[in-house]
Amino acid sequence: MRVPFIYYILVLVGLFTFQSSSAQEFPRLDSSPLDISIYRNEDLTPVIRVIYSRPQKKNREIFGKLVPYGKVWRTGANEATEIDIYEPLLLDQTVIEPGTYTLYSIPHEKEWVIIFNKDTNVWGAYNYDESKDVLRVSVSPKKAAAPIESLSMAFMPTSDGVSLMIGWDDRYVEVPFKKVK
Repeated sequence: MRVPFIYYILVLVGLFTFQSSSAQEFPRLDSSPLDISIYRNEDLTPVIRVIYSRPQKKNREIFGKLVPYGKVWRTGANEATEIDIYEPLLLDQTVIEPGTYTLYSIPHEKEWVIIFNKDTNVWGAYNYDESKDVLRVSVSPKKAAAPIESLSMAFMPTSDGVSLMIGWDDRYVEVPFKKVK
């Protein structure tokens, strides 16, 4: 049986397409990769979660330079940091209801203002709208035991709740949440 010439052409085109598509390169990794930290109850139900991008120090002066003092910061890189609260939590005598918030901060040398804002899915802090703040709380920065190369966030259980630890460069802050009884 004789195969029509067009079949040879289709096979060659198919092989070329397969070869060129399998040789594609993935884009380089983001220099501030996305990360997530979550705290769960004993029964593994989520209590609180934070999604953020992790900028790197790269021998730069961070606080007061790259992240200016006294200005609203997205508390990370790329899109503003998102915090999801799954059950009512108490922070600085204010109950934060379940929902998704943007977590901004205003670093200063001796205090940071942590901001929970209801405007979500925003890039950076360029369009920050103070009128959408749900809560502002002041916390004191502490000296880190060792330099922290990548912005890092983690939850630390406490006797009456959980603290969000935010650390980068030579310092960290602790945002203490208490369970509502």
